[in-house]
Amino acid sequence: MRVVLQRVQHASVKVEGEIIGQIKTGILALVGFEESDSQEDFDWMINKIIQLRIFPDEKGVMNVSLQDMEGEILVVSQFTLHALTKKGNRPSYIKSSPPQIAIQQYNQFLELLKSKYNHPIQTGEFGADMKVELLNDGPVTICIDSKNKE
Repeated sequence: MRVVLQRVQHASVKVEGEIIGQIKTGILALVGFEESDSQEDFDWMINKIIQLRIFPDEKGVMNVSLQDMEGEILVVSQFTLHALTKKGNRPSYIKSSPPQIAIQQYNQFLELLKSKYNHPIQTGEFGADMKVELLNDGPVTICIDSKNKE
């Protein structure tokens, strides 16, 4: 599982011109799945997302987690996070979970996240053509891969 976290002042996602999810201060999490991802990957990633200390404390040092500040999360599925770009100029997405598996993984991930984080969680729409707007704060952008946890 790969996630790109962006610390945001606000973010939103639109489908067909309509806002379907939006947050104020918090994290925009772009999430991508591969077939071998398991609940262990999801649990590990959720802990990283909510406990990573990327928000400033009173001295301006990144020492506060999303959980500490009770921030919001916007989760958007993005299969392109597993793009292979080594050969040629057209990315390959062969490592991304097929849609019928990825939607199950996405829903399982969201259910686990909601069970562990009791603050606002918004989402995009799986498989839709989405338009994501955000104001990255910092900027702070962090890439995390559950296959690199050891």
